[in-house]
Amino acid sequence: MHWTTGIMETFGYPGIVLIILIENLFPPIPSEIVLPFAGFMTTQGSLTLFGVLTAATLGSVLGAIALYGVGLWFGRERIYWIVRRFGRWLTISEQDVQRTEEWFERYGTWTVFFCRMVPVMRSLISIPAGLVRMNLGVFILYTAIGSAIWNLLLVGVGAALGAAWPTVSRWVSIYQDAVIAAALLAVAAFLLYRLATRRKG
Repeated sequence: MHWTTGIMETFGYPGIVLIILIENLFPPIPSEIVLPFAGFMTTQGSLTLFGVLTAATLGSVLGAIALYGVGLWFGRERIYWIVRRFGRWLTISEQDVQRTEEWFERYGTWTVFFCRMVPVMRSLISIPAGLVRMNLGVFILYTAIGSAIWNLLLVGVGAALGAAWPTVSRWVSIYQDAVIAAALLAVAAFLLYRLATRRKG
């Protein structure tokens, strides 16, 4: 964190773009620390709230496009090959993948939008968007809007708290733990449903 905050202090807006871009590619760099610090910086120097928000959102979009490209490169053909080869051990069929694609095509824009406000998922959601070749313009639009809301919240709180900005990470950690717990419960429920369906079959 000394390294990331040092870059932001030294290079200002370009440093914020770079750090947020990296944060999207490597989730271990937590936005719940980086963004409140950026907000705190607006109270100490020449940086403005609007400038920090713009730089952070630009970094988010650039990082998301890079991960979208990863999904696009990986491609649905490789996914289907993996499912055909290992699907029985993963309890996933080609029909499951096809239904997932159809679901993402129907609701994917909203999924991309809301996941931008969920730690960890805000990065990973870009990969399936690339896999199903979601319209790039729509992807960028929803990524920008969702990221701007998340960035504004954390940057604004960091600016409001001033020197107490590190406390934000504790609040976000509680939120993140709740989201992860809900996701794990959903996965467990899905696996139990699949197991019960197979036994009936």
